[in-house]
Amino acid sequence: MVFCSAQATLRTMQSVEAKLHRNSLALALRRYSAAVTDMEHTILVPSLLRDVPSDELWDCEETCRDLYDSYLMLKAIRNTVESSLVSPDERKKEEMSSLEPLLDMDAEGLFHFHLRGLFSVMRDLTSRTQNLTGKYKDIIGVAD
Repeated sequence: MVFCSAQATLRTMQSVEAKLHRNSLALALRRYSAAVTDMEHTILVPSLLRDVPSDELWDCEETCRDLYDSYLMLKAIRNTVESSLVSPDERKKEEMSSLEPLLDMDAEGLFHFHLRGLFSVMRDLTSRTQNLTGKYKDIIGVAD
């Protein structure tokens, strides 16, 4: 019974993804979420990532001292994406300071600017998540 339900859910997800344009924002967010879910299912002992330095220079150098911190950051970002936990006051403060030079752009240009940036960030985060999962597999000696 549970197996049939899982198959139906999988078919529904596949049909939804088939309807999404391959470059849509929803699909980019879905790919990132799936990569983090795969990472969580693969990394059964996250503490093995402690004190393992990252080969990549990420923007979180101050907060991500090792792969364990990166693992926590990637999960936190996914949780924020899925539940929108950023408070409106925090969002407004960040927008005002970062948008001042862009306020002269028209609304459509501003939208496309931010959309390109969001796609870039989501691709980068998805790649980082997949790389971290691969490094964990290397640590525990599992081949792909």
